Amino acid sequence: MKFIHMADMHFDIPFTTLSKKGLGDKRRLEQREAFKKIIEYIQNNKIEYLFICGDFYEHEYVKQSTIEYINNKFKEIPNTKIYIVPGNHDPIIKNSYYNTFNWNNNVHIFKAEIEKASNQNIHIYGYGFDNFYMKNTKVNEIKIENKNDINILLTHASLDAISDEEKQYNPIIAKQLNEKGFDYVGLGHIHKPLYKKEENEKIIYPGSTISLGFDEKENHGIIYGEINEKKEIKIEFIKIDETEFKEKEIKIDEIISKEELIEKINNLNIEDNNLYKIILIGKRNFEINVQEIMKQIKINNIIKIKDNTQIKTDLQKLSKENNLKGLFIKNMLSKINNENKEQILKAIEIALECM
Repeated sequence: MKFIHMADMHFDIPFTTLSKKGLGDKRRLEQREAFKKIIEYIQNNKIEYLFICGDFYEHEYVKQSTIEYINNKFKEIPNTKIYIVPGNHDPIIKNSYYNTFNWNNNVHIFKAEIEKASNQNIHIYGYGFDNFYMKNTKVNEIKIENKNDINILLTHASLDAISDEEKQYNPIIAKQLNEKGFDYVGLGHIHKPLYKKEENEKIIYPGSTISLGFDEKENHGIIYGEINEKKEIKIEFIKIDETEFKEKEIKIDEIISKEELIEKINNLNIEDNNLYKIILIGKRNFEINVQEIMKQIKINNIIKIKDNTQIKTDLQKLSKENNLKGLFIKNMLSKINNENKEQILKAIEIALECM
């Protein structure tokens, strides 16, 4: 069997930061283009199965026209069986399009209870979110009935979750999952590709189909997989997203004015198809107003500027002054440790600006 495994497309996500630069609509169109490429790949390679493992769209924001676009693309691959498990951003609640829309007949949407869909010797188990949270997993309820056949699990989950926050999203323990004996486990929720190909890993996160922000700088795309009659697995990551979110640092120690800084930003080597965050570092010689600089730079695909600079001040010298400023700095410096150093220095900087 040949399959495509994708997750976390987040169709119609607001892209709040991009929208401030008028690029939100463009990125949402790129979501459609990415999905079109996936459908064309399925057509060209006669893929039998498409697994979509949650957060396919944004329940709060998705438009019916987007749902219709998706379904029309599904109609272009009538011989491909499509299985969708709802995630925490697209749960199968009462007014969900998973419930209210008339999907093409090659589409199967898993509910919150565990279901098994069988095609000859291939058995696909799945369950999704029926709310925006799922604190208890249902994996332990699954019993594989035909262990000699190919058995696949699809769900949207936090694997080996540590934090209380992640434990709210279908927390699954990998050891228990492996003990179940699935031949392939397709997951969604983590936005970076996560699997160990060299170890024949069977638990797979494909990552988000396109990059959704500056915290997602890895390649983004889908998993192509094959499982033969001997249950041997072949997987390959296929890059789909052509746009990358990148960061560039500018050290400003030698820059003496706002105008010089803007000129330096405008002269950066910026690739047209990528989106950038500029990080300012070093000791500054002038006050920096990020919002003002953003208005004056010419490069539209610079989305964000982050000011990580520090005021050019000898704090040790100031701490010895016999005045309120000196006493304040001395007291604050005495509180610094490895964990809070950045916060303390920022607090001193803000206080000095106010003084």
